Amino acid sequence: MTERNTIKIFEEKQVRTVWDDASEKWYFSLIDVIEALTGTERPRKYWNDLKVKLEKEGSELSGKIGQLKMPAGDGKMRQTDVADTEQLFRLVQSIPSPKAEPFKRWLALVASERMDELADPELSIDRALEQYLRLGYSENWINQRLKSIEVRKELTDEWKRIGLKEGVQFATLTDIITKAWSGNTTKQ
Repeated sequence: MTERNTIKIFEEKQVRTVWDDASEKWYFSLIDVIEALTGTERPRKYWNDLKVKLEKEGSELSGKIGQLKMPAGDGKMRQTDVADTEQLFRLVQSIPSPKAEPFKRWLALVASERMDELADPELSIDRALEQYLRLGYSENWINQRLKSIEVRKELTDEWKRIGLKEGVQFATLTDIITKAWSGNTTKQ
């Protein structure tokens, strides 16, 4: 597992993070996040109490939390409870704190938008177009991007039709195609 340790700052508090190349996910130090969101002087105790509370409520979150080595205050690498982004969002929902409220409101908005998109998939296309424009992409670039998505969909539909399985087989073929036109693998 290749990892990259970094420090993120949230409201002047350090949050240790690790990027894991194998899973292609960020992992966040739970103790650091709890300290940043609650301001508690004893984030480890807060986390232990929260784990007990979550288990009593039937949450499986604490059972899914892993540990990775991260630099401690003394500079040594120590095992630290970590959460990926999805787990971190779930944890934030469990923390009663004014600093957690902006995250909770944002999560509620995203969930509401996603539910709307499930009912009307065209909304997701409209939202993507708006986001591309907000990010400064030209209409020509956006049209090309939409066409490439359409071509990719036709290609994967054909792969499914001939019996290929999504996942490793799709990834392998995508890598071959990418290498052929760019000289690099998809990951590169």
